[in-house]
Amino acid sequence: MLDIGCGGGFTCEFLTKRGAVVTGIDLSSACIKAASYHAQKTGLSIHYQQAKGEALPFENELFDVVVCVDVLEHVESPAQTVAEASRVLRPGGKFCFDTINRTWQSKLVMIWLLEDILRQIPRRIHDWRKFVTPTELSKIMLQQGMETLSMAGFDLFGGGVLGKWQRLREYWRSGQFQVDFEQGSDRVMYIGLAQKSQINLPTANTKSPSAAS
Repeated sequence: MLDIGCGGGFTCEFLTKRGAVVTGIDLSSACIKAASYHAQKTGLSIHYQQAKGEALPFENELFDVVVCVDVLEHVESPAQTVAEASRVLRPGGKFCFDTINRTWQSKLVMIWLLEDILRQIPRRIHDWRKFVTPTELSKIMLQQGMETLSMAGFDLFGGGVLGKWQRLREYWRSGQFQVDFEQGSDRVMYIGLAQKSQINLPTANTKSPSAAS
């Protein structure tokens, strides 16, 4: 399994403890250093490497599963990142993802509320223009030979204005989020699973960066 944008290695460690052979990449050298140190300290065998999601340093069709959690909204090119994920996936391999939808609600919740008001995440960490809608992502994956198997929206603060207000009051009281998973194109975030075609199809990149050079 490959974890694109592994950060400090939480997902990599979760998967490794359940029997997966995991590689994690991240653009941040500090994250890779911290993840490697923690894996070594806890006795987990995980390969970490600094790299960009748009230029994965791996051969074609190397992984059975590619995980991309809370990453597509941060990369320079979601389309190129998905293309690279497809390139390194074996035919029939799975692509697991979640990201932020580009709606007025996502701007309200993820930027205005969580960044500016509650200060739960660093300010300016998100750029609303980089958020990708479910329709856009489904089209990108289809172009890269991946079929969407499932997709569901979710929202940290519930659906609708009233639901968000009630959930926000509960968060202020308890300090905890309660996540709702529902279908709907207007949800703030969404999660999904796609599968690469069993038949080799031409993709945006047919060679690894090392081979191309």
